[in-house]
Amino acid sequence: MSALPSRLARDLHPVAWWGWAIGLAVVASMTTNPWLLLLVAAVAALVVAARRGDQPWSRSFRLYVALAAVIVVVRVLFRIIFGGGDFGLVLLDLPEVPLPGWALGVHLLGPVTRESLLFGLYDGLRLGTIVICVGAANSLANPKRLLRSMPAALYEVGTALVVAVSVLPQLADSLRRVRAAQRLRGGDTRRVGRLRRLVVPVLEDALERSLALAAGMDTRGYGRAGELTPARRRRSGALMLAGLCGLCVGTYAVLDRTAPRVLALPMLALGVVAALLGMVGAGRRVTRTRYRPDPWLLPEWLVLGSGAAAATLAVVASNRDVLAAYPAPDSWPALTVTHLAVAGIALLGGMAAPAPGGAEQAAVGPAAVVVR
Repeated sequence: MSALPSRLARDLHPVAWWGWAIGLAVVASMTTNPWLLLLVAAVAALVVAARRGDQPWSRSFRLYVALAAVIVVVRVLFRIIFGGGDFGLVLLDLPEVPLPGWALGVHLLGPVTRESLLFGLYDGLRLGTIVICVGAANSLANPKRLLRSMPAALYEVGTALVVAVSVLPQLADSLRRVRAAQRLRGGDTRRVGRLRRLVVPVLEDALERSLALAAGMDTRGYGRAGELTPARRRRSGALMLAGLCGLCVGTYAVLDRTAPRVLALPMLALGVVAALLGMVGAGRRVTRTRYRPDPWLLPEWLVLGSGAAAATLAVVASNRDVLAAYPAPDSWPALTVTHLAVAGIALLGGMAAPAPGGAEQAAVGPAAVVVR
């Protein structure tokens, strides 16, 4: 069969899930409105609950949610410890710690205002929502299939990518197995004692499993590079370097609204084109065959398109309605129809994915890539 029916239960292409999650992350990065950020986090949680499978990495979403909560708390604490601001309604008047003259501009404690706390809360909530979006991608997308789908130019760093991508999703499964084993053995029941006996085995087990997967990929020729002439190598390297510089300059210009607009989207597009050309040139030295390639059907287009549409609509809304996208700390944030449309598009796109496949389908990973 050349294609699978889109309504059958199967694992969605991992690139589609990552594109959808990156779109949600772009939405979160373009606003500090707490209601929109909570909507984005809720959309990610709903889609994960409805479309994640029963694989080990599917249970890692809670870790990202906990990490997001820690980020929000730490960001608010930083606003309290390093000065709460000199304007607004004072909620807590702490004594300021005197600092030497070389620490000019840095305040330690002092009056804590309502506006400064809300500013820290909004900023931490935005960063935490981005972390939740990344966690949704890691919980929904099979990391082994994602590595198999990456460009051939990145195959030489396949081992490092395997460890980086799979170590955190493996933590959830390692935590479950280690806790089950320790409950059977009994022992120290104190909370501090349990934590000490839990952290080291979990981290060691997750890292060992990731390294074992990387070693298995290495023995099968994953990352083997073919011959490439010095001229082609220099040309590919120059294109990759130019693309990286273009992406850095374009991203900075997009985030800094005072920069010239010619350095924003045009430079970003030029960097993307140069990077793609460099990756295509570098990928020609890798010769491979593929067994059971992942299908790309209508659900993949719907999921990826919904993420791109939500990100585009959020960028347009942040430029047209700045007060709604970036509410002032002294005013009540409000949701607009555009914000609801962004969340609805992302939710409908995520729900358009088919039900996840079984364990036998998820087992097909980078070992299905044969390098000749």
